[in-house]
Amino acid sequence: MTEAAALPGQPRGGVISGPATTRAHCVLAPNPSAMTLDGTNTWIVAEPDSDLAVVIDPGPLDESHLQAVIDTAERAGRRIALTLLTHGHPDHADGAARFAELTRSSVRALDPALRLGGEGLAAGDVITTGGLELRVVPTPGHTADSLSFHLPADRAVLTGDTILGRGTTVVAHPDGRLGDYLDSLRRLRSLTVDDGVATVLPGHGPVLNDAQGAVEFYLAHRANRLAQVETAVEAGHRTAAEVVASVYADVDRSLWPAAELSVRAQLEYLGEHGLIEE
Repeated sequence: MTEAAALPGQPRGGVISGPATTRAHCVLAPNPSAMTLDGTNTWIVAEPDSDLAVVIDPGPLDESHLQAVIDTAERAGRRIALTLLTHGHPDHADGAARFAELTRSSVRALDPALRLGGEGLAAGDVITTGGLELRVVPTPGHTADSLSFHLPADRAVLTGDTILGRGTTVVAHPDGRLGDYLDSLRRLRSLTVDDGVATVLPGHGPVLNDAQGAVEFYLAHRANRLAQVETAVEAGHRTAAEVVASVYADVDRSLWPAAELSVRAQLEYLGEHGLIEE
């Protein structure tokens, strides 16, 4: 077994931007950072024979990036007819209003504050623009408004920040909740087992070729972190900052503020389940 094959979810090598499946094409936003990895993945999704496309997460308010998304669709002979948001974090959604102006498309999201000129999104909704079938899957946890989109024809799921192409996701307390996040991971695991989903198209990082492996890794990672946090509390580390210094000692300190958000969510979860004294 090669080292690449052993990585969780089998991340696809090569350039992130470009065709990912028959129906999904990635345009990478120029906003790399420790939190956004290579940048935000903006997804153009369309049926092969359709002249209409759906864009998922136009990304930050970066005029050159938004125009690059439009140009990519137009080179394929497509007009962008609809914009969808996986959640409202700025690196995914700040460019949505301007993108709607440029494309004259509506924006649909779970959060009413993010919608423009159209209806919202809810569990069980099916997007059928240009003959495309995208099924809305509620995946709260990273944020309360997080959604994923199941693309059955490509046996793929677009996960926003719920599953990343590399590393793991911050459960952004207090908006995000760990119990919800674990339920969302189990929901995604059901898609891999019951609906044949094989590919993860994430909001950041490379495409994952083993969706079930990625979900199982995330679930195992969360269980291990919870056990570590519980042990740290039992050892006398009472505040989130103290727990981070103990449990995340081997993690780059620039990521500790994000880790503290996750630890707060974990402490809340452990307290709610009676595993530690609040």
